[in-house]
Amino acid sequence: MPLPVTEVERELTHTRRVRYEGYKRADGLWDIEAHLTDVKNHDFHLMTGVRRAGQPIHEMWIRLTIDRGLNVVDATAASDTVPYPGGCETIAPAYRRLIGLNLRKGFRKAVSERLGGVQGCTHLTEMLAGLPTAAIQTFAGEQREEREDGRRPFQLDQCHALETGSETVKSLYPKWFRSKS
Repeated sequence: MPLPVTEVERELTHTRRVRYEGYKRADGLWDIEAHLTDVKNHDFHLMTGVRRAGQPIHEMWIRLTIDRGLNVVDATAASDTVPYPGGCETIAPAYRRLIGLNLRKGFRKAVSERLGGVQGCTHLTEMLAGLPTAAIQTFAGEQREEREDGRRPFQLDQCHALETGSETVKSLYPKWFRSKS
């Protein structure tokens, strides 16, 4: 269901798009890619010049290569369009610092420590926050929800609907249901 229509007239001035894509590689690894674009619908004055309406202010990419355990084995970043050429795009090599991290265990905190503030690009670093869930969605269907080894499904207690005390878990995963009382 979309958001309700607003009562006040308004004009679109900015569009940010972030797209995540997951790829299964022939070598058994996985690539999770993020792509960000920022576009204004009007001419935009920057210290470096004017961006015409419809031209991107930002167009940036990041790719993490991960194994089945969600460990980062490679990382690369690229900035095709930036507001400060000669400055913004020079930070891309810093994203190699992500190698060795695990997307499920302390990833967002480690990203902040390694690439927060002037250690990274705000926009590239913001995209990283969505990569763990994009990776989980990429793996969906690749592994059974009910694990054969008897361990509980990984998605339980990771969101409101799948809290182990919820009616959803009670009906779909009764083995793992835990009463709230």
